[in-house]
Amino acid sequence: MGAGERLLAPGMAELTEDVRALLSARNMAHVATLMADGSPHVSPVWISVEGDRLAIFSTEAHLKVRNLRRDARVGISVTDEENPYRSVIIRGRVVEEIENDEAIEIMDRMSNRYVGVDFPVRKSIVSFIEPEKVALKELPFQHPRPA
Repeated sequence: MGAGERLLAPGMAELTEDVRALLSARNMAHVATLMADGSPHVSPVWISVEGDRLAIFSTEAHLKVRNLRRDARVGISVTDEENPYRSVIIRGRVVEEIENDEAIEIMDRMSNRYVGVDFPVRKSIVSFIEPEKVALKELPFQHPRPA
């Protein structure tokens, strides 16, 4: 393996630098999980890149946590807040959940990136997602700001 190369788990897709930049900005993610009857449930979330995996967080009370514990498959879309015609679509699965000091550190990093302060709830679940398919899309349109 050469310098800068990463060894990924089998079936895991690489996050290119362009994708990492989009995921590391203040862009909101929309996470789709599966209900027990197979219907989709979509939630807007904050997201971060943790190594070669993605991280989202929630509390025990949220439906997406129950859905992901039953079926770890997830779909994620993230749109560039500066250019809504640039986005990334990811399919993957949750491979780990944590609720410890490391989870609080991740939550606070995300919260500081998005809103500038530590996250006020100190008991949450961080879910780590391994991406299996990643598609970066950019359409050739302009999105002018209203005058």
